[in-house]
Amino acid sequence: MTQTTEQPLLEIRDQIDAIDAQIQQLISQRARLAKEVARIKTNGGQVDAVFYRPEREAQVLRRVIERNDGSLPAEDMARLFREIMSACLALEQPLRIAYLGPEGSYSHAAVLKQFGSFVHPYAVSSIEDVFKAVERKEANYGVVPVENSTEGVVSATQNCLIDTPLQVCGELDLPIHHCLLSNAGSLDKVRKVVAHAQALAQCRTWLQNNLPHAELEAVESNARAAQLAQQNPQWAAIASEQAAQIYTLRVLEKHIEDNRQNTTKFWVMGHEATEPSGEDKTALIMTVPNKSGALLHALEPFAEQGISMTRIISRPAQHKTWDYLFFIDVLGHQKDSKVRDTLEAVAERAAWFKLLGSYPISPLK
Repeated sequence: MTQTTEQPLLEIRDQIDAIDAQIQQLISQRARLAKEVARIKTNGGQVDAVFYRPEREAQVLRRVIERNDGSLPAEDMARLFREIMSACLALEQPLRIAYLGPEGSYSHAAVLKQFGSFVHPYAVSSIEDVFKAVERKEANYGVVPVENSTEGVVSATQNCLIDTPLQVCGELDLPIHHCLLSNAGSLDKVRKVVAHAQALAQCRTWLQNNLPHAELEAVESNARAAQLAQQNPQWAAIASEQAAQIYTLRVLEKHIEDNRQNTTKFWVMGHEATEPSGEDKTALIMTVPNKSGALLHALEPFAEQGISMTRIISRPAQHKTWDYLFFIDVLGHQKDSKVRDTLEAVAERAAWFKLLGSYPISPLK
């Protein structure tokens, strides 16, 4: 390094050091304010104070993205603030988040994306157990997969939504990039591939083309598949790169999903209703009388009020043969007057109606 280049670099490093000191000072100031929030909320010994406000966090992250000048990608800037918010929230109340485990599952990755790395992930063995853990208040919130862009809805989650007293209070989309993990030396030495049933389906063509000789077996989660592959050298798991690190497996192949746009939508389930954030969705379930035009009649108020349905999915009802449940998401918050009145009109026309909750549209991509 020449003297002519060394001096400018030293000056830039001095500026960086000064900025780092300012950043640290401001983060400390934010942390002190978070502690003050906790003090105010628990004033008088209140034990049921709500610390996690999804609508507030969504608003903060939207402003971060709006302010971003492009020096860093907006997604990276939002992730930095996500971690700062996670650390400060942990000072107010450490959150326990139930998810379909074990560690290294895509649900685990969804927890960290939504809540940051300062929460306490709580692994359970099934989606049903995620709901139970939150209902029993063993966990503050639960994160459950709702729908995959390739394979469709997650039936176990749908089943639980019908009867649970919990509310949907957040959403996030997680890109799913599958890897083939194994301690076998090569593809031709793999005798069995284990994975969640949806992961096997999402990689069907790749498996047929590259491992036609291997037996396929569905297990309860991809992270569990990684555990099994760790114990059996001739087995391979379909899971994430994170799972490879956790379970000391080799990545034989990356991006083996048939659709590179493969994405899973997750919902956050909790006890408290979420307030309007300015950009929200509302989720509901309904059935309609089994007669001609009943569904059109029930949904007509949405069209009349210009309320967009972002998702509608039907599935057979379990209580009566050839009756169907309709899972519907619409734009807007249930506390918005137009949405509230429209939901009341739809409920009057439905045979059965359940409001699942309103939640902020996630600013994180």
